[in-house]
This record gives sequence, C-alpha cells and structure tokens, in this order.
Amino acid sequence: MRAFDVAPAAAIGRRHFVVACGTALLALTGGVAWSQTPRSRVAFANQNEEPGVRLDGLGFTGADVRRSFELAARTLPIEMIYYDNAGDGEKALANADDAIARKVDLFIEYSADREANVEIGRKLRAAAIPTIAVNYPVPGAALYTADNLAAGTIAGKALGEFARQNWPDQNVVAVIVGDHGDVRSTMVDRVQGIVDGLQQALPDVSAVRLDTSGNPVRVEGLLAKFVRANPGRKVLIAALDDSSAVAAKTAVELVARLSDCIIVGHGVDRSVHGGASEKKELDPNNRGSILMGSVAFFLDRYGYEVLPLAMRMLRGEQIPLRTATRHVLVTSRNVFQIYPPYDMN
Repeated sequence: MRAFDVAPAAAIGRRHFVVACGTALLALTGGVAWSQTPRSRVAFANQNEEPGVRLDGLGFTGADVRRSFELAARTLPIEMIYYDNAGDGEKALANADDAIARKVDLFIEYSADREANVEIGRKLRAAAIPTIAVNYPVPGAALYTADNLAAGTIAGKALGEFARQNWPDQNVVAVIVGDHGDVRSTMVDRVQGIVDGLQQALPDVSAVRLDTSGNPVRVEGLLAKFVRANPGRKVLIAALDDSSAVAAKTAVELVARLSDCIIVGHGVDRSVHGGASEKKELDPNNRGSILMGSVAFFLDRYGYEVLPLAMRMLRGEQIPLRTATRHVLVTSRNVFQIYPPYDMN
C-alpha cells in the first residue's frame, strides 16, 4: 500500500519527497512509524447488538457502542475483532473461547452476566490475555464503568438546587420515574444517587417512586395521575432514562402543569440532543423547556475512553483497576459544546 500519492512533476523527486515526509513522520511519532509497528489484535465483545435493544437502562444501543470503537480504532496500530454477546452468558463464553483460540493480544468484555464473567475471567487469566471489563466486573480485569451513583447524585442535586433558587417558598414534592423493577446495581445506584442529591439540597424532601417496568409508555399515565394528586405543589421529576424524561414532559403538558414541574433525565442519547435538523429537547433555542437537562453517560463514546486504556496495557503500563465515566449535566446552555450538531455547515 502506498503511503503517499504525488504528482510526477514536482519540485523535488518522488524519492526525496517520500524520504522527507517519512523523516517528519518519524519525528512526530517519537521515532516509530505506525506502518512499521506490529499491529496488536484487540477483541471487543459487545453486550448486545440486537436492533432496538437498549443498554443499561439508557437510550443507547449496541450499535452506538460498537461504532465508537470502530471510529476510535482508526488511528491506532491495532486490528479490531468484534463479537456480539447478544445479552446471553453462553454466547459471551463462546466468544471469549474464540478470542482465546485466535490468540488475541487484549480482550474487552462488555457483559452483564455475572456468572459468565467469572468464568470468562478465569479463562482469560489462564491464557495470559490482558482484559478490560466494561460496566460489569470481570475477575482479574481492569474495569471501565459508568458511575451510576455519581450520575444520579448530579441529577438529584440539580433538581434540588433548581427548587431552592426558583421555588424557595413553595411546597415541593419529588418523584423518580423509570424501571424500578431493575434490581441490577447500575439502576439501584442511579436511584440512590438521585435520593442523595435531592437531600443535599432539600433535606426535608423525600422522593416517590413510579415504576414503569421498563416501558416508557407507562410514564404518561402514572405521572399525570401523580401530578393531578398534588395540586398547588411544585414537582421535581427525575427520570432514569431520556425516553422516560421525554414522556414525562408530555404527561405534564397533558395535565397543563408546565409551570409547576421540572425534569432531569439520564443518558443524553439522541432522543434529547439529536442533530441540527431534528426536533430535540436540549437546544440553545429551547431554554424554556421543563426538561432542564440530562446527565451524560457517553456510551456512544466508549471506544474513545476504553481503547487508550488498552493501548497503555499493550505497552506494558499499569492502569487503574477502576476508571469511571466523567458524568456531567447537559443542558441547553452547554449541549453544543458536548454534542456539537454534526450536520451543521
């Protein structure tokens, strides 16, 4: 494969041009040209790439996560091998076995199956393959993970601070809407974080929990009934995902209580930020929306966070046993800084 294509009639000859550019490339890369560096084989086993399946109680799909790895890997001296665990522990084990048989240099595991992860960790340690786990621990592996407790705390505190600043003399109630039947630590921590954040700002306010059983369609009926049952009160709404946050906004509109409610969601998926030509809730021109913001989880950027850790491991460096996502509250004021509209200009 040619490194450069140059015009035949140049001020300097082709050979001198290539040598000069090669020298410059070596200088920029610390004396090692990527084209001459052995390419490491890195396997990524994704949690579930079935269309429409949302990951970890948020609005992101396996395709979003995989795409981030594909993009992040383009500039690195690695060969990626992709697997789909399909949300199944047995499939995850089979994928790990295949990666071991291929003698990959590093394995990245994203599986929510605890028992499978224990066995996968044992097999990878026996094969002396360094491993990074994503969101769910694998014994012996470094962990890159969302911090659901911290994310929930950001949301709860934002709601509480809003009430203190805008409704200081009002009777305030709080509600957490979403899949409360999900007993995984990710969701439990998210709920606990919301409660902690609310109490930091409003120690006397407790949160009512409305369980949608993972179906955002149920939000409208449950929340509309709750808001109607609390006339004369201001309502702080924490949604466990962005689909529930958007549904909550619709419910409040239906009962004509927009001036009495404020909402914060979790995820910052495309349902709330979108592209420049799409309708979206978080927009610099939409500052009056009762959807105040959403706490970013960045699943669509995991590749850019995990692969640098993988590169350090491949170089023989020690990395932290646990690296957590840096969650931030995204509002209409900062959304374009964090998620620039890709289709503008």
